[in-house]
Amino acid sequence: MKFLALFFVLAFQLLGCTDQAIKVDAIKGRTMGTTYSIIWPKQVSDVSITKLKTRIDALLIALNTEMSTYDKSSELSRFNLSNAPATQAISKDFSEVMALSKTLYKQTDGYFDVSIGPLVNLWGFGPDKSPNKTPLDTEIKNRLSKIGLNQVDLDQGILSKSHDRYIDLSAVAKGYAVDKVADVLDEIGINAYLVEIGGEMRAKGQKAEGKPWRIAIETPDLHQRKVQKILPVSDVAIATSGDYRNYFELEGRRYSHTIDPKTGRPVEHDLASVTVIDLECARADALATAMLVMGKEKAKAFAIKNKVKAYLIVRNEQGEFEEYLTPAFSGWFNP
Repeated sequence: MKFLALFFVLAFQLLGCTDQAIKVDAIKGRTMGTTYSIIWPKQVSDVSITKLKTRIDALLIALNTEMSTYDKSSELSRFNLSNAPATQAISKDFSEVMALSKTLYKQTDGYFDVSIGPLVNLWGFGPDKSPNKTPLDTEIKNRLSKIGLNQVDLDQGILSKSHDRYIDLSAVAKGYAVDKVADVLDEIGINAYLVEIGGEMRAKGQKAEGKPWRIAIETPDLHQRKVQKILPVSDVAIATSGDYRNYFELEGRRYSHTIDPKTGRPVEHDLASVTVIDLECARADALATAMLVMGKEKAKAFAIKNKVKAYLIVRNEQGEFEEYLTPAFSGWFNP
């Protein structure tokens, strides 16, 4: 068995420190089982880095206690452990994430389904993280009967379920946390920044030298870490989802952590990575996940129909990488 977790990284971290990269203040830490990083130009002189980090850490801890499946006392865990039919009053942030999840569940025809938790756990990618065998067909069929967000309702902060459902927000919560951190920076008057949590990002304004922030899109290579493209961004959120980040191997076969809610099995198509640009990181995070599950052709059609800014990396039969930019995404890369 082995696991691999590869994330978006800041371009200056991959390419080496430069004079421009030094002209920023930064906060770093850990949250949601991963790391976070916030940078902004040094011209913002009246910001106390210590006080800001304390506030950001408190915010992230609060979000984690609301929506973590690892914390058995979280709001989400309590909902998951309750027997249907059940209702529960939930926090504003949790409610916003569930509202977005339900909207995207319908928009993606069920390819984005946060009730997929039972299947994630069955394949060993849940809180216990102990994959040591592939599930039986009967086990997969049984778990498939336990998913479907249409059995979960949200009404004015009251979350309810008519059938037992286990919710896993890992495909949207990090993006939402990025948005909330960005809100804090906006509130205190930082008008240029780059926020990153577990590879999901939101950029505002420009760097000190008047240039866009530059981030690296990573090649979805299982064996080496390298940059596929450099993307200049300002005033947008960006998220990626890939089948190369988290997987296990058993008897020479690789199983991705990305589970298809239609089949109950890890995806096995040739779409290796999806990058989405949006105004909100939560939405970009969720859409990147949904499109990766869809596969190349369905993801292309979905992006075109819904005007999604998406960049797809596909493995061809020779094991080489091919790129596809949706019409809405075209023009983002430097020549």
